[in-house]
Amino acid sequence: MTTLPSLLTRSITNFLDGVAVAIPRLLSGVVFLALAYVTVRIVLALVRSSIDRVYVGDRELVGDLIATLVAIFLWFGVALTFLKVVGMGDIAASLGTAVGFIALGVSYALSEMIEDTVAGVYLLRDPDFNVGYRVEAKGVTGTVAAIELRKTRIDTDGGDRVVLANREIEPRWTHDVPDEDR
Repeated sequence: MTTLPSLLTRSITNFLDGVAVAIPRLLSGVVFLALAYVTVRIVLALVRSSIDRVYVGDRELVGDLIATLVAIFLWFGVALTFLKVVGMGDIAASLGTAVGFIALGVSYALSEMIEDTVAGVYLLRDPDFNVGYRVEAKGVTGTVAAIELRKTRIDTDGGDRVVLANREIEPRWTHDVPDEDR
């Protein structure tokens, strides 16, 4: 039969053993977070600097999207690695798997939006498709008024502004080259 003093002694001993094991892991985790913070900030500064040189003017939106995606992936990796460092590797693996399935579901639900965004990136990078150019797309002929990540706005000759999804424009459009440029 276990007595109350022996039960208390064993409980305190187990608690102190657990604390002795947890302190080095927590210290390792704090050191990791400090190093990861500095590293991520440097990497993001380099990425932002590179992106700012490539995507200027009306194309900054694409650069912002890329920088945000890089930041999300880096910080998520830091979070999973932190869990592994402090001894919660199983939780990190489960969390990584769960987020993967969630991302798959979200990407399926937002597939048209993603398709518009990818097509928008292509249109924004295309030197033959710029604001002020005359184009024909999806039966609409006019001057490109604005190119955004998801939509393009075209002013028709009749004075109407038509808004088209980029996924509808990018696969098939033509550029009206003025006679003086031929």
